[in-house]
Amino acid sequence: MSTTGTAKHNTTRQMLRTVVLAALALGLAGCAQDMSDLERYVAEVKARKPGDIEPYPEPKPYKRFTYVAGDRRDPFDTSALKGPEEPVSRTGASDVSPDPNRPPEFLESFPLESLKMVGTIEKGGTIYALIQTPDSTVEYVTVGNHMGQNYGRIDRITETETELTEIVPDGFGGWKKRKQKIALSE
Repeated sequence: MSTTGTAKHNTTRQMLRTVVLAALALGLAGCAQDMSDLERYVAEVKARKPGDIEPYPEPKPYKRFTYVAGDRRDPFDTSALKGPEEPVSRTGASDVSPDPNRPPEFLESFPLESLKMVGTIEKGGTIYALIQTPDSTVEYVTVGNHMGQNYGRIDRITETETELTEIVPDGFGGWKKRKQKIALSE
């Protein structure tokens, strides 16, 4: 590089440095605003008398309640929430068990709670229940078909509900039958 090229380069660098320093000075000048109005407001708020705080309400005295069952059911018994069941085998060896060789049907891939009965149809003397899946497809089933994830077999179909028997674990290594219903959705 020649001496004139180097001098020109130094002059350009010096101008660039001057422009950057001027921009920085202008930017900092904008930060130094008059804040006297803000300081006056803060002083005014600090000078105010603090407000009164309402006292907490008096707690009500605890009234003890003694539950006398008499002929009423135990309020913690959950068996009232389940359908009628077959007697439970306590030995773990019962004649109730799912058929491992039966191929599963389409509606057995869905939990029973996620299926809805949306109607019935009769064809050739056979009544079919119209069952809607969670993805809004409608399948038709009849007595003997299976649905739900607990090996539910359809026992009866009426215009208002589909009754089925599920095979569920009994908690003792065996199986038990449980009646379930799917009511017609509105």
